[in-house]
Formats: sequence, structure tokens, C-alpha cells
Amino acid sequence: MTADTVRWGILATGGIASAFTADLIDLPDAEVVAVASRSEASAKTFAERFGIPRAYGDWNALAQDEDIDVVYVATPHTAHRTAAGLCLAAGRHVLCEKPFTLNVREAEELVALAREHGRFLMEAMWMYCNPLVRRLKALVDDGAIGEVRSVQADFGLAGPFPPSHRLRNPELGGGALLDLGVYPVSFAQLLLGEPSDITARAVLSEEGVDLQTAAVLSFDSGALGSVHCSLVGGTATSASVTGSKGRIDIPHGFFFPEQFVLHRDGRDAEEFTADPADGPRNSLRHEAAEVMRAVRAGETESPLVPLDGTLAVMRTLDAIRGRVGVRYPGEDPDEDLTAELTPA
Repeated sequence: MTADTVRWGILATGGIASAFTADLIDLPDAEVVAVASRSEASAKTFAERFGIPRAYGDWNALAQDEDIDVVYVATPHTAHRTAAGLCLAAGRHVLCEKPFTLNVREAEELVALAREHGRFLMEAMWMYCNPLVRRLKALVDDGAIGEVRSVQADFGLAGPFPPSHRLRNPELGGGALLDLGVYPVSFAQLLLGEPSDITARAVLSEEGVDLQTAAVLSFDSGALGSVHCSLVGGTATSASVTGSKGRIDIPHGFFFPEQFVLHRDGRDAEEFTADPADGPRNSLRHEAAEVMRAVRAGETESPLVPLDGTLAVMRTLDAIRGRVGVRYPGEDPDEDLTAELTPA
């Protein structure tokens, strides 16, 4: 790493890795120096597409490449613990896709490993780095709508997804909750912290993953969060934050919004829109820029996506799964997923 350039490695070659790399190479202070896949052919194809100098058919080779400062882990989440752990142990900083891991136990292991080696680690929760979402949070924190009373958010895809699809594959951590529900849960906890109690219901597939899930999160403040995710119906991906003195509505795409509307009691509605200078709404460059800022500053975690917040979200996801009866292969069937909540 130099004062001007942070060198990246890309671990995995799927759709999200392609999207991230396309945005990353547009940043003048980022250099992508290597890519790895379990398939050398896939890594070489990816490298040729993006002009990346080195391609590895071995995750460990990427982790051991000392020319790399930060590794972006974009494998299925069932492999996050292994892939990110390999890189952290080798001395690389890591940006790891969401959901951070399969469960909170794995997440705690990664956080402990990062802290042991003094490496930067961040979940790729790009929503938290989005400029308009940051503006919304600042307004809420400044009391624009008073004390937050409720948060509502949804994320659903119409499908249908066949049983062979990764979203329905228990071996790949399939289901609506971990792939989609992580967004509504993370949005609620961005504004309210960790819940003290949870109720949840789900419709499960024949494979044992959740096709749709709804949960109510209860907070010690008296606030409630209502979150919903689905693989069987396309939702508005809307969100609403209601306070004692007003409300904020995001009509669509709450995790990369084009606009939101602030309603303050006794005032005209105020519309806030995304700044075109920030790039496309679906740009992943903001999280990449935050990683590079933090790494240059010698920080081991980001204040925008703190590790304790990531662990809190994972505890909530575990608790919801425990309540609706979703377990994945290899998980301890006797482990009480519902006992992990530790509200601040």
C-alpha cells in the first residue's frame, strides 16, 4: 500500500464479485492486483475481463500474496468463515460480503481472528455507506422526527426459484432471511440498535429453508421493528421510520435509495434525493472507499460498519432462525439460537 493506492485481491468470481470489481476499478486510488477462484479457468476468465494481472485457482495463494493489502471475499456465505479466516491469518485486511457468516458463532471467530492479528475487517453492508442512508441516519440521530417509535422494512423477490437454485439450497445457506432479510434487519438495527426480544413466523420450503419470513423486533426503548423478506413475491423494498414528532419514508429501494421524504409535524414534507455526483444508486464504490480510508488511517474497523453492530445483526438472524426452525447442515442441532440476544 502506498499513500495513494490500496491494492486489492478478489476472492470468488460470481455476480457480486463482478459488480464490486467494476466499481472498484473506477476508483483512482484502488488497484486490483489478483483474483482467486476454486477454478483456475474461472479466475483467468475474470482476470482477463477486468485486466487483473494475476489469477489463482487456489484461495490460499491469494491470501499469501504479499502484494495485496485488502481481500474482498465474495463467496457464498457458507464459505465466508473459511475464506475470510484464511486471509486474516495470512495478514490481509478483509472486506467480507453479507451476510457476514452463516451464524454468529462463525462471525465471532472471524472478529476474534481479526483482532488477534490486528487486521481490518468489515462486513460489506454497502447500505450503511450509502450517502443518502447516512443522511437519513444523521437526521434521525439529530432528532428530526423525535424519538423513534417504529421501523418497517421489506425485501422480496418474485421468483419463482426452483429447488436447485442456490437460494433454496440448505448446503449454501439458502432462504430468504440470510440473503434478503439481512437488509431489513440491518436497517432497523442501524437506527434502533439490538432488539431485546423477537417474534417471527416463516413459510419453509421442502428443503427446509425459509421462502418468506416476517419478524417483529422489540427494543428496550419501547420501539418496534417490523421486517419482512420473501423469495415468493416481489415487494416494494420500502422502509418507514416513525418517530414521536414525524416520519421518514423511503418509497422504494431502501438499501440504495433514490430519495426519501421527511414528514415533520406541523411542516411541509421535505424530499431528499441522491446526489448524481455520488455515482449510480447501486454503486458499491462507497463501501470500497470507506475500507481504503480506514486502512490508510490504521483503523481495524469502520465506524460506519462496526464489528459489534455486525455481530448484533448476526445474533438477530440466528434468533429468527431459531424461532422459525431453520437449521443448516453442520450446525449443532442442540445449540439454542434464540439465547444469543444481548441488547445494548
